[in-house]
Amino acid sequence: MILKDTKERNRFLKFAAVGALGAAIDFGVMNLLTHLTSMSLVLAGTISFVCAVASNFIWNRIWTYPESRSRPLLNQLGMFFLVNLAGVAIRIPTLHYLEPPLLRSLERTFHASHEIADLYARNITLAAAVGIVMLWNFFVNRYWTYNDIDNPKGVEL
Repeated sequence: MILKDTKERNRFLKFAAVGALGAAIDFGVMNLLTHLTSMSLVLAGTISFVCAVASNFIWNRIWTYPESRSRPLLNQLGMFFLVNLAGVAIRIPTLHYLEPPLLRSLERTFHASHEIADLYARNITLAAAVGIVMLWNFFVNRYWTYNDIDNPKGVEL
């Protein structure tokens, strides 16, 4: 198991911390864009995702996987981008199809105003999308983008 090896466990914890920062950026940018503009959740969520991905790439390359810099920066960025592009393909339908029924459910269940229910629906929907895409990103990036990292004997990824 990946968490039995100290080095791999530390990488996982760093990856999680970087992901938490990325999620904060993602949520912050999405909320800022949807509150200050009439931008849809899908468009705002896509922009916020790109901001989070940029942050995650920088911090993962520098801090989580510093020994992965054996690959040229642009090659690794391209790989990271492709993994995250597939993540967007997972994320957009999640945002598009989950928000409307969740909004209706929150309005009915909690008798909340449309504005309050909309705020919660957007954030719960984004949280679901972040969780789903995070699992995709961790495993594909570990096996592909950062596969130049030595895998200690006996550690299963």
